[in-house]
Amino acid sequence: MPWPIYLALKQLFPTGRVSFFTLISVMGVGLGVALMLVSTSVMGGFGYQIKRMIIDTQGEVQIRGSALIDPSAATEKLIAGVPEVAAFAAYAQGVVMLEYNHRPAFPAVQGFDLERITQVIPLERYLVSGTLDDLDDDSVILSSLLASGLGVRIGDKIDLYTPLMLERMKKNEILLPREVRVAGIFRIGHQQLDSSTVICPLRLMQDLYGLGHMVHGFNVRLKPGADADVAAAKLNKVLPPTMGALTWFESNAEFQAVLSFERNMIFFLLTFIIIVAAFSITSSLLVTVVRKTREIGLLGAMGGKARDVALSFCVQGLFIGLVGTAIGLVGGFALLHWRNALVSLIAKFTMGQEAFVKFYQFSSLPAHTESKDVIMIIVFSLLASTLAGLIPAWRAARLKPVEALRSE
Repeated sequence: MPWPIYLALKQLFPTGRVSFFTLISVMGVGLGVALMLVSTSVMGGFGYQIKRMIIDTQGEVQIRGSALIDPSAATEKLIAGVPEVAAFAAYAQGVVMLEYNHRPAFPAVQGFDLERITQVIPLERYLVSGTLDDLDDDSVILSSLLASGLGVRIGDKIDLYTPLMLERMKKNEILLPREVRVAGIFRIGHQQLDSSTVICPLRLMQDLYGLGHMVHGFNVRLKPGADADVAAAKLNKVLPPTMGALTWFESNAEFQAVLSFERNMIFFLLTFIIIVAAFSITSSLLVTVVRKTREIGLLGAMGGKARDVALSFCVQGLFIGLVGTAIGLVGGFALLHWRNALVSLIAKFTMGQEAFVKFYQFSSLPAHTESKDVIMIIVFSLLASTLAGLIPAWRAARLKPVEALRSE
């Protein structure tokens, strides 16, 4: 073993045990790494969950029109002609008033082509009761919180009131509410979607809004590995000017931008924890240089080169960084594994689980760790720890053997 490395280990473990300064430095780096890992994973989890929900409820690409769209064979041929498109389904959407036992609600309603929708949106994955086979033109599927809030069960009859009723009243016509049957209940895992969404067949939605055979757009599912931006660009080239294709990100660009900004800001702020830990490493190694001045001078008198003396202190910083990073990664992944239990415990003694779901919109705390984030954290931690040893290394390398041996 080269003597600079041996010297570094002897200074880190002077009596065969971990010194207090070494322990504090390692724990500082570990704490910073753990917090950075948890914060980036949780913020990445929010983004990943929202992306999955958007794609599962809209598809990777959504075609919209400046006016109502005629889902003619010619239009469908244009969409199917794009190589990246795997499947597509027409949709119509709006808002209705739902009434059950004199209890009103105002959910968003989405109508889908039942023959094609399962190829684009995996509705069956989110059903908690009922089946899509029971869904017909006189039935709907309610979101779980909406159904529980109204006390609705499968088989119950509910009344739907639409804006079309107001339009008919202007013409001195009376349009009665549409009575439909509840054929199923679904849960996505997002509080807003689960509390205010109704899914129905496309023909029912067209009747509720008086659309005739027209629709509001198409949800498009792409082939595995296809790029959404490329597919949207190709669709925009072939579609008429009154229609446009948007990727899932473009449809929610403002929200995604805010989420990305918050994630980057949290990562930036937490880097200061590792920087503080690096200053702790620097101070402890400077104390070592002061305490070991005569020993450093003796090494120089025995022929030790200045760069080898400096290398021993850089190795100490690197070693502290390696151990601290390893401890931080283990601790960070452990916190991520038990995150929901910890959040439930914190919520129990603070605002409560219901308030957490209300404000953060998720029934559980999501987490998604990307390999590039882990690599970035490791590299930054090791780089900061190694650089923290440069100042003590430079101070030790500048000591002249004669002056160092005179030191008291």
